[in-house]
Amino acid sequence: MEVKLINTGFFKLDGGAMFGVVPKVLWQKTNPADENNLCTWAMRSLLVIDDKRVILVDNGIGNKQSEKFFSHYYLHGDDSLLGNLHKLGLQEDDVTDMMLTHLHFDHCGGGIRYEGEHLVPTFPNATYWSNEAHWQWATHPNAREKASFLTENIIPMQESGHLRFVPLTGEHELPFEIIFVDGHTDKQMLPKVTYKGRTLVFVADLIPSVGHIPLPYVMGYDTRPLLTLDEKARFLQEAADNKYVLVFQHDPVNECCTVKHTEKGVRVDEIFPFSAL
Repeated sequence: MEVKLINTGFFKLDGGAMFGVVPKVLWQKTNPADENNLCTWAMRSLLVIDDKRVILVDNGIGNKQSEKFFSHYYLHGDDSLLGNLHKLGLQEDDVTDMMLTHLHFDHCGGGIRYEGEHLVPTFPNATYWSNEAHWQWATHPNAREKASFLTENIIPMQESGHLRFVPLTGEHELPFEIIFVDGHTDKQMLPKVTYKGRTLVFVADLIPSVGHIPLPYVMGYDTRPLLTLDEKARFLQEAADNKYVLVFQHDPVNECCTVKHTEKGVRVDEIFPFSAL
């Protein structure tokens, strides 16, 4: 098995929204804000190549929304999903599986593109994996999350015939374990991958960055913040006990870390780039 981390670009989000009830005087130590109170965030994808399968986990924000839409998020940097895939010698046709941690626009927007006036899968040979509970949540959204679930990102997966669901229990076809969490959004899926003798967890929006490891540091975007607290506590205990490598999707600087038990709870141990694995 080969595993790589792919940068798809950077965007900006409000610092207060990203850290919830935590005061700016605290969170700005790890994530400094600009004059508009916006912090920079990465959008990374995980690439897992196993035998004859090329599995991509999430695909960034894409480029098909309007100029007005993108003006809210200040996309910047030279990275792109397809550009970095091509640098690895991979083409869109090579991707066999597209697993989506969840269907918020910054995680699934790159999976659908325009072909003329038609919306089609960016990866024409790939099975697009969600789960039935999250699909229902995303296609019948609550008012709090509605702006994050964009029809043009989601429905073409189903209309194209590429969509399949991972079962919530029992075996599935992807070559790694999946952790289901519900605090951020219903049935978010976190890949847990064994690689080079270590256990990697792509922590997506359960723990967006190193700055979110302390338990109270929960996003204002989370639909069930108290549940996120419980999910983080259980996961971080397990991660510290078993020396998991946390792989960050949104941290603009830090790609990976391990955690350890301290008198103040679970805290960061080592921080390192994915290439150090």
